[in-house]
Amino acid sequence: MARSHTCNVLELGADARRLWQFNAHNGSFALNREQTLRSGEPLPAGLATKSWSSLWQQKMNVAWLPPENVFIRVAHFPQSNAEETRAMVELQLEKLSPIPVTQAVWTLHVLPNTAGAPHTGEPEADKMQTVLVTIAARSLVEEFLGQLEGQKYLADRLELPLLDQLQATVIDGDGAWVYPDADRSTALVAWWYGGVLRSLDLLRLPAGADSAAGLRDQLVQMAWAGELEGWLTAPPAWRLVADAATAKRWEPLLREGLDDPIETIAPLSSAQLAALTARRAAQADSKSNMLPDEFAVRYRQKFVDRLWLRGLMAALALYGIGCIIYFVAVAVLSYRTRGVEEQAAGLSLSYTNALQTIARYGVLKDRQELKFAALDCWEITAEQMPEGLTLEFLNFSDGKSLSLAGTVPAQQVGGANEFSGKLRKATFHGQQLFDPNGGEPFQYHNTAGGMANWSFSLELKRGEAQ
Repeated sequence: MARSHTCNVLELGADARRLWQFNAHNGSFALNREQTLRSGEPLPAGLATKSWSSLWQQKMNVAWLPPENVFIRVAHFPQSNAEETRAMVELQLEKLSPIPVTQAVWTLHVLPNTAGAPHTGEPEADKMQTVLVTIAARSLVEEFLGQLEGQKYLADRLELPLLDQLQATVIDGDGAWVYPDADRSTALVAWWYGGVLRSLDLLRLPAGADSAAGLRDQLVQMAWAGELEGWLTAPPAWRLVADAATAKRWEPLLREGLDDPIETIAPLSSAQLAALTARRAAQADSKSNMLPDEFAVRYRQKFVDRLWLRGLMAALALYGIGCIIYFVAVAVLSYRTRGVEEQAAGLSLSYTNALQTIARYGVLKDRQELKFAALDCWEITAEQMPEGLTLEFLNFSDGKSLSLAGTVPAQQVGGANEFSGKLRKATFHGQQLFDPNGGEPFQYHNTAGGMANWSFSLELKRGEAQ
């Protein structure tokens, strides 16, 4: 399975809940947060909820099953891989399970031989592996998951902390380890012989004055069962794994009932057990899980649907923000446009007046220039016109066209033509006054009395420039 970056472990108690959060670092899980919540108090927001970051930073939610709802069976199988071991357990499940298999949820945990413990010395026995099979009624598991869902805690795994306590206990010889439940009058007895866990039995604390005798009878029956199975080869050494308060209750009764020395061992704290559970859950196979498959599929689908919904909401939010930015930009630009339009409207009258003034000035200037141009044409004509030539018509039109006509003796027509050529080439104030190629050419025709009528027209260069 994918490595987890964060692991939450939740324990449901009668009056309170305890929650631990661990962060993975270099293969170990360091405690990041520990919190005790009263009944009815909601879990911290976002602590167990998975989000987009869970796609690349795996988060695992683990819940501790109540131990009174779980049966633990010890079985020994030949050493093999996980798939073959699971298949062997399935074949023996009806024999191991105290409830019908169809109504049970189960998983297995391979318990290695404890380091430092003596082995049997038998080659066949040393090739066996110890498997702890945990079994619970499906109805109780579904009810427990319903409680978790009501608190918005969707568990990825259901674990039993007693497995970590069993595996963490240092086994230094043959004997029986008693693990009493601090909240109930029960205890789990683990029988270790030859470095192998042989059996797990439930011990109940009888009520009344003969509690010690009742404990002795139960332990003697367990020991007889071990003798019949052949693994109890010597009187057991008794060890009580309990805290000070619990040991104060159980140790005197065990000493009185067994009449043997009792060694008291301090158990792991709840935080230490939670850390071991987190590490074991992160390394375990996804199939080795008390969580029913249909719940795992439904939780996964909820996670995917939530991601899609959040993605859609984020897209809609971005779209809404984009629309707001667009409309704000349009409003700002419209405001600026109206300002420019108002400014242009305020300037339009001044601009129109300015254009009218410029036009009037241009007209007056043209009139002034045309007046002087007409005078210039009259002056140059008077200077260039030869004697004997009669000017009868002079017209200055359109500000650029000069038309001349008159009479001349027929024998002096050449002088009139020469007069036309001089005017075309005439200069005034150092600039040529007429366009040499413009206007109409010189024309004449003879009339009665030895006279000739002549005419031509010129194009004023200044008129073209203006």
